[in-house]
Amino acid sequence: MRRLLLVALLVLTGCSTGDDAVVAGSDFQLVAPAGQVRIRYDADDRKVVRGLSGPDVRDGAKTVNLDDYAGKVVVVNIWGSWCPPCRTEAPELQKVQDELGADVVQVLGVAVKESSPDGPRDFLANRQLSYPSIYDESGRSILVFKGLPPNAVPSTFVLDKQHRVAAVFLVGVIASDITPIVKELAAE
Repeated sequence: MRRLLLVALLVLTGCSTGDDAVVAGSDFQLVAPAGQVRIRYDADDRKVVRGLSGPDVRDGAKTVNLDDYAGKVVVVNIWGSWCPPCRTEAPELQKVQDELGADVVQVLGVAVKESSPDGPRDFLANRQLSYPSIYDESGRSILVFKGLPPNAVPSTFVLDKQHRVAAVFLVGVIASDITPIVKELAAE
């Protein structure tokens, strides 16, 4: 019996060590416990988002990069010009940006599932949105949000100053959903 336990222990530990072991890192992986659509993370449980970047919706020759907002609270909104809830929440996100200011927060959009940048560009202009947006036709940019369902549009991620995910909304948002969280994170 002892020999069997020893063999089992060796097999189990063999799976958790070595060059090919899966390591639980510090990068973000979305998990929605019990199907929650509004999720908050305590400071100790927050994970970093790395590598979010892509062409600017307004000027495809420019790149928008999350790293450009180091040390700032960032609200990342995944949207589409074809998405009815996105039409409602976009002005609300602009309100967050305007009322709290660039010293406190940066709203960053990611336009997904678009066949050309024309629709998103018109969407931004028609709603007088000043915050930057990434044009992500293929959905490749949002792969940094591991575990995000592909049909979860709109989705909003509130990142702390270290760009760790502090809150996730897998539904449309309004300014009053986001503003208190941003203020809390800005004070950290």
